Amino acid sequence: MVTDFEELVFLCHEELKSREYHNKYYERITVSWHNLRLWMQNQDVNSFSEEVGNRYCDEMFGTHLMPKRAPAKLREKIRAVRMLISYQKNGDFEFRCPSVEYIFNGEIGLVALQYLDYCKKELVLAQKTIENKRLYLHDFSSFLNNMGIRFDALSVELTESFFEHMHYSLASRHNAALNIRIFLRYVYDNGYSSKDLSAYILPDNYRKNCKLPTTYEEDEIRAVIKSVERASAIGKRDYLILLLAVDYGWRAKDITNFAFNDIDWEKNLICFDQHKTAYPVEFPLLSTIGNAIIDYLKYSRPETNAKEIIVSMENANKGKPLSSPTIHSIVSKYLSRAGIKNWKNKKHGPHAMRHSLATNLLKKNVAMPIISTVMGHQKTETTSIYISVDYNKLKLCALPMPLLHSPFYKKEGDNGKI
Repeated sequence: MVTDFEELVFLCHEELKSREYHNKYYERITVSWHNLRLWMQNQDVNSFSEEVGNRYCDEMFGTHLMPKRAPAKLREKIRAVRMLISYQKNGDFEFRCPSVEYIFNGEIGLVALQYLDYCKKELVLAQKTIENKRLYLHDFSSFLNNMGIRFDALSVELTESFFEHMHYSLASRHNAALNIRIFLRYVYDNGYSSKDLSAYILPDNYRKNCKLPTTYEEDEIRAVIKSVERASAIGKRDYLILLLAVDYGWRAKDITNFAFNDIDWEKNLICFDQHKTAYPVEFPLLSTIGNAIIDYLKYSRPETNAKEIIVSMENANKGKPLSSPTIHSIVSKYLSRAGIKNWKNKKHGPHAMRHSLATNLLKKNVAMPIISTVMGHQKTETTSIYISVDYNKLKLCALPMPLLHSPFYKKEGDNGKI
């Protein structure tokens, strides 16, 4: 681990350059690092560490966690320090700066940590699943500890008070209830409570697919594609990623897993098993995508033995497969660059492109079974979830109002009297 401050800053400088950050952003980050350098000199600190970075942020900004509603300048200054910390720890910039420290206190916190360890070692759950549990259990245990509540004092009123206090969205409340209910069963099964407290987490009527999905019009999607600077190496990579999301409707994980052996150049086909469903899918190798793949491989892809086609171009992870959050960030970047109206208030990742593909196919009168095939669904019922309401076609379903001959309606509410 690099502890020399100047060496660490140099490595991070090189990383910023390789990612082609905007010059003005690069300069502001550099200024933040210089201010940290001066502070360390005044403190007579020679080696950099996470503790040093946190001390600096606490003293200069009042916090080392990322405030949720802080001015952009403050967030950027904390981000600059977090870049050094995350690069020192993992050799890469973290995707998102932490806004919360998950510190578990008291008896309930101790049991929560034991449960998370059980999920990791015994249930062998995915790290992402465990982190999701950690988030909700931290909220729950902190609430109970602050009120001085022990397990056996829990009640329906207290659990409902917790949900009201947290102001969760409907989806978050549903997920929190699910994870806390399972945790409370663990508490009972392992003798930390004399009764099964999971019954105090009331069921809800949340429906996962009750909202219309986010979609973008075809002209907006064309603007996104045109906004890519295809002369640069990163532009060639991003152009290919966007085409896979827009023309095929691939999920982020399918884009990152896209491998050389998935392509049959002789038959002009792309065939693979979807990551989410393990269901085999087959796509025609469109000329635009085939040319984009060749252009990327010839002029952009770093030398690597990775089986995946699309790999990282950043110094720290050069030649390694991309992550799903990176795909999301790339789509978001070009929605912003294309000037798409109100994109920040809508879903703006590859899944939004997937929804858009299905909806725009429907607008062109493509049959549902064909759309299901394109989306890789085994049932058309699944596809219907992805398709928003086509208002133009809905208007065609409207029935004309029949003539009304009843004297009741002929009065037309005479002077407000019916």
